[in-house]
Amino acid sequence: MSTEIEINSYYSNPLGYTRGLFAQTANSTPVTNTIVETSLINGGVGSLSVPANFFKVGDSFRAVMAGVLNAANNQTIRIRVKAGSVILLDSLAEPITNITNDVFSLNVDFTIRQLGGPGVASIVSLGTFHYTKTSNGSIEGFAFNQVENTLFDTTVSNALEITVEWGAADPGNSIYSDIFILNKTY
Repeated sequence: MSTEIEINSYYSNPLGYTRGLFAQTANSTPVTNTIVETSLINGGVGSLSVPANFFKVGDSFRAVMAGVLNAANNQTIRIRVKAGSVILLDSLAEPITNITNDVFSLNVDFTIRQLGGPGVASIVSLGTFHYTKTSNGSIEGFAFNQVENTLFDTTVSNALEITVEWGAADPGNSIYSDIFILNKTY
């Protein structure tokens, strides 16, 4: 079977149902006590890569991630979603404080708006990051969105990456993902 046929059958969605592209099968490595930008994705089944010239206008995807979060008092967290080295979505530094073993969820939706090389291709992304405080059940978080039409390039292979960066190295800051699923929604 040729690579093109494999990829087309893998990514095609002839009946309009959600198509699974990737499922993480083990927890990510905890990102603890560091200010180094670090991946929140671990290995799994499927693929996080899209070959060059494979996207079509309107292709839409949803990434769902969940895990466990700890944050010391008066901290910041920064979430980035990337295609290779190109930042598709950046939360910037968001305040997060005094969290102990709380559950977080990150949902990201993407849609390809235009095909081509840098300066022509366009993708819009929207993310929501929420965590539920186990101490009182309150839900807190933030949302962020971005249109990337400067560096994004559909003429090259693109591999999805989600990273986290703490604002300070503190032993009380820790995050890891239990679940990460990527689906093609259109």
